Amino acid sequence: MAKIKPVRHDDQLSLIDHLDELRSRIIYSLVFVAVAFAVCFWQSNHILDIAAAPLPEEHKALIVLAPTEAFMTTVTVCVYAALIVSAPFISYQLFAYVLPAFSPRERKAIMPLLITIPALFIVGCIFAYFVVVPAAIKFLLNFNDEQFAIQLRAREYYSFFSMTLLAGGAVFELPVVILALVRLRILSVQQLRKNRRYAYLICAILAAALPGVDPISMLIETVPLLVLYELSILLARGIGQPKEGAESQIPSIQEN
Repeated sequence: MAKIKPVRHDDQLSLIDHLDELRSRIIYSLVFVAVAFAVCFWQSNHILDIAAAPLPEEHKALIVLAPTEAFMTTVTVCVYAALIVSAPFISYQLFAYVLPAFSPRERKAIMPLLITIPALFIVGCIFAYFVVVPAAIKFLLNFNDEQFAIQLRAREYYSFFSMTLLAGGAVFELPVVILALVRLRILSVQQLRKNRRYAYLICAILAAALPGVDPISMLIETVPLLVLYELSILLARGIGQPKEGAESQIPSIQEN
């Protein structure tokens, strides 16, 4: 595997050089994920305990229905955990690959956005763990509980738990997406304000499409989407809108 060399904005690289750099960064990312998976699998008991913590005491003994299900469920949970742990490193490799395409001025403008992506993802996962999952579990396990003998299957619960955390991390990327669209002049602050009610509807639809079919999860996931949208407008007005003098230097999508 070739060592990755720093690439400057004015360097002229062939297609083979670009593909070679991309291959190297993909290999680095896969190796990091593999190492993270090995560590997570080594500490799988602690990870499973953390994942089961939102459950009531009477439901923490999850059931399996096949001889291989306990092993495969543990592997699946460790894969999700490794992806969450590796997200900042993978983001760095992606950003490092595309940054040479930007001029120093453009790089200075987008660098704050790129740095916040891993941080927002982690914050979203924490929000999902401490707010969304406990509320959803409490609602679902107590809904018509007198009519059902509720037993939780390990595979379904851990899949629900992992997907909810990943969805929470993705939801919190909304400000970065909106700021990027504003910086690229695809959207403006005025358009964001004018179409606020349509944006609210889209946020509700996104919340309904995220993991968690119960109304409590949908409501809890809708609230941060709306808050993040309003925060995005404030950030776009403060730092996202291209300055007057720079507008002529930033190509517009419509102009292309």
